[in-house]
Amino acid sequence: MATVRLEHVSRSFSRGRPALSGVSFEVGDHEVVTVVGPSGCGKSTLLRIIAGLDAATAGSVFIDGKPMEGVAASDRDVAMVFQSYALYPHMTCRENLALSLRIRGMAKSEIESRIRSTAELLEIGELLEKRPRELSGGQRQRVAVGRALIRNPRVFLFDEPLSNLDAQLRERVRHELKDLFTRLHATVIYVTHDQTEAMSLADRVVVLDRGEIQQIGTPTELYRQPANQFVASFIGSPSMNIFKARLEEGTLRLGANRFSTCASASVDTVVGIRPESIRMNTGETARILWTENLGSQILCGIRCGDVTLTALATRVPAGETAAIDIAPEDIYLFDADTGKNLNNGSSGRTGRA
Repeated sequence: MATVRLEHVSRSFSRGRPALSGVSFEVGDHEVVTVVGPSGCGKSTLLRIIAGLDAATAGSVFIDGKPMEGVAASDRDVAMVFQSYALYPHMTCRENLALSLRIRGMAKSEIESRIRSTAELLEIGELLEKRPRELSGGQRQRVAVGRALIRNPRVFLFDEPLSNLDAQLRERVRHELKDLFTRLHATVIYVTHDQTEAMSLADRVVVLDRGEIQQIGTPTELYRQPANQFVASFIGSPSMNIFKARLEEGTLRLGANRFSTCASASVDTVVGIRPESIRMNTGETARILWTENLGSQILCGIRCGDVTLTALATRVPAGETAAIDIAPEDIYLFDADTGKNLNNGSSGRTGRA
């Protein structure tokens, strides 16, 4: 496996905002890094630049310390798995797996040995003589992964590989991929818009927005210490409650409720509170607007003064009102102009993955 390093990578097209702007991070040997962000943030463009399918306007890409400028995609020894699977429909799965090895001129015995070991690893032996149209979405995805795996590349690149699968199948294949990455000790860069995928698969996560890195860190760091309002609202499900408020000597007022925060000043700010941090008790300081039964939890809409919050409860509220409690450390404060996290102890690291 190999390391991947990006230094100030930018990509501009003829019009509009740059797709990428000064992106720098490093992926260590055997490390799984996910790149997550909303549609149009530059995730796939970044992956294509690493793969050599697109060229950076500025900046450099290094694989194992060697600059990739001028190195063709076929010579970078990376394998890419696409959202669309990209399997040849007229070929059997065996032929799809073998194609890249045949192009390299590898001996037939070695090709067959690799096909057998790859099929065993991914449990697709019974699919080898079938064509892609005869397979389910999950089976096609396994074969697409196998086609990348059989090459034994230095780096695996995944471009939203689970987006075409239904929710239940996506969850199962995600678990399979995580187990596969662990067994292979692979160096992986995995692009997705799904924060659940990003958090569950990665050693570290790169959060992108509008072509710029917002934060890099472990899933726990991103959840507990978001660098700014964007990261806080993007990471976590259900998403964080975000609203403007004025603190009075560090106290947050929500209707009849008073909550201490990590601040001490009187200031206008943006407040963030995760639904799971709101504890609901018997009382009348908040009005319950609606509830949604999620099975093991109940999602509640509650009104506190002029602010509507989403809260997670363990059971359906008994009445139409409730009392709420929020710990000071669970109340995030963000700069109203820059969006920066103002809570003590937020790291907001934005450099190395």
